[in-house]
Amino acid sequence: MNVLVAVSGGVDSVVLLHMLVTGRLSIPVADNGASCRLQGEELFSEFTSGNQAEGLAPPLAIAHFDHGMRADSAADARFVQGLATRYGLEFVERREELSGASEERARARRYAFLFEEAEKRQARVVTAHHLDDVVETIALNIQRGTRWRGLACMSDERMWRPLINRTKSELRAYATEQRLEWVEDETNQQDVYSRNRMRRRLASLSPTAKQQLSELRQTQLQLRQEIRREIGEGDFPVWSRHFVTMIDEAVATELLYEYILGTTGVSLLSEQLHRLLLAIKTGRPGTTWQLGGGVVVEMGKKDWCVAS
Repeated sequence: MNVLVAVSGGVDSVVLLHMLVTGRLSIPVADNGASCRLQGEELFSEFTSGNQAEGLAPPLAIAHFDHGMRADSAADARFVQGLATRYGLEFVERREELSGASEERARARRYAFLFEEAEKRQARVVTAHHLDDVVETIALNIQRGTRWRGLACMSDERMWRPLINRTKSELRAYATEQRLEWVEDETNQQDVYSRNRMRRRLASLSPTAKQQLSELRQTQLQLRQEIRREIGEGDFPVWSRHFVTMIDEAVATELLYEYILGTTGVSLLSEQLHRLLLAIKTGRPGTTWQLGGGVVVEMGKKDWCVAS
């Protein structure tokens, strides 16, 4: 399997890249990532005997996205390009001027770039997300009101996250031991970003607590898969106001969440789901309800629908 490694130049992604090219991480060859695996050192040995001259490309490519949010961000791109040259890997980059953009907007543009480039190469995106990232994301999701689904984070199957169970401190220790060089992003220290503020609040969390959250995440990921499978196999008239009103509220909430997600692509928060449920139970026919995220629903006498 070809892989596209997202490398920012920070310590996490530099460690990820080093582990891949030295064979310390196995690269999933099959789509399921479990039945067939090949060591990175075996992959690269094929390209140290003149195969590159025959037009063959190594299975790894490096992708770097420059948000254009710092004056010195271009230097980071040059640093990552230097890594690609050192390892003999393809390097692809994109710069966008996102100064002043929200965290969500910048993240969305970065992933759009990564998935676009991965599709060109029929590759899977590999990122350096680690356990501390998981903990921070869970905390931010719960703060936003995502209910239990906030625990089932970082689940996009288009990405492979081989460092997800390693802590930030472990990655730094590895980088120091291997004498790796990396760049520091000064914006990681600025309180203007919610993730940075959350990171400071979670700094005292014990390794045991982090591991417990990781295990809980795995449980919730499995639960979400089971819920989606049951919904996919069932024939639930979720558009029927009578049906939604008569079933258990917790079950109704899950069905409504999946229905709106499948129809609009929007993940409703707890407050928005409760508003939708209230509209279905009490809304007068002909009324429209704005739920947020651009989602508007219209009430009929017996059923309801997402307004076009």
